[in-house]
Amino acid sequence: MKPIALALALALSASAGWAGEKLSLTAISDYLNGLKTAQGPFTQINDDGSLSTGTLYMHRPGRMRFEYDPPDNAVVIAGGGAVTIHDPKSNQPPESYPLKRTPLSIILARQVDLGRANMVVGHGFDGTATIVTAQDPESPEYGSIDLMFTADPVELRKWVIHDGSGGQTTVIMGGLQTGGRLSSLLFTTQAGAGSRNR
Repeated sequence: MKPIALALALALSASAGWAGEKLSLTAISDYLNGLKTAQGPFTQINDDGSLSTGTLYMHRPGRMRFEYDPPDNAVVIAGGGAVTIHDPKSNQPPESYPLKRTPLSIILARQVDLGRANMVVGHGFDGTATIVTAQDPESPEYGSIDLMFTADPVELRKWVIHDGSGGQTTVIMGGLQTGGRLSSLLFTTQAGAGSRNR
């Protein structure tokens, strides 16, 4: 597992059946603000080309958990304003970073407003999906995030994190289940990589 760039990205699987319609930033912001809980399997493409799999849990605002399958067995948790990385393969203690220093803070914000000045630096359409590139306008050096959405209904399919050092991490979702109940224990940053609380 790589250190920080490792799990700070979500992405979506490509599908030939996606509907084609460019979404407005307002429609995307409304979708994210309405997304309270979500979970689903993911495949992560690391910066070095290696693959990892696991399960993603999201509880907006402010909380997310990447739980990696063996042999990685790592856990990355966003909660309490921090992102904490528990890597059992490392002899080092868990690493922790302020959530606001990662592009995930844009998605996990209490009120998402992609129309905010300087936040969106790209808004395009590739024929099947709307792609939004966003960054924190106050701290662009922390990196950016590419978000991919499809329409009818609006759905987040993928996101790619570009970190401040030039690394790139992509997570491909196997299909998000939304609206369910998630235990608060999933997002306790003190939980070690061996914890699999439900």
